[in-house]
Amino acid sequence: MLNKKVAELLNEQINKEFYSAYLYLDFSNYYYNEGLDGYGNWYYVQAQEERDHAILMLQYMRNNGMEVTLEAIDKPDKELKSPEDPLKYGLEHEIYVTSLIHNIYAECVKENDFRTMQFLDWFVKEQGEEEDTAETNLKRYQLFGSDPKGLYDLDAELATRVYTAPSLTL
Repeated sequence: MLNKKVAELLNEQINKEFYSAYLYLDFSNYYYNEGLDGYGNWYYVQAQEERDHAILMLQYMRNNGMEVTLEAIDKPDKELKSPEDPLKYGLEHEIYVTSLIHNIYAECVKENDFRTMQFLDWFVKEQGEEEDTAETNLKRYQLFGSDPKGLYDLDAELATRVYTAPSLTL
């Protein structure tokens, strides 16, 4: 059985991960509408990853005898005016999600919940990768995105991303 506070934080995180998927689907739609299908694909795949993060946490809660409450998913509130906007907002969002994971981990440390800490280790590493990738995509856009050929090449590269299910085993 999980500590009540840890379970509450995990439940909140499940809902925030679903919101992340929703946000990234919004970014994907923006790019597809702008004719940047590679960027659209990149965020579509990212949305699938975020959804699976929520599912992994949901299953962890179930495996530990905890109920999960699914909340309504808020409409994404970011105003997208340029192709750079989703990249900036995406990096900001990943930094925010990292802080949420760290808060859950800190609560686990406080409660000596070693099993959940071990579960969260994968998410801590994953967030590091997601922040790094988001920052790299933004920097590359800032360097080359104003050049039509550069933007074309970046978009083409992002079009090759395919979905890979998370490697975490419960």
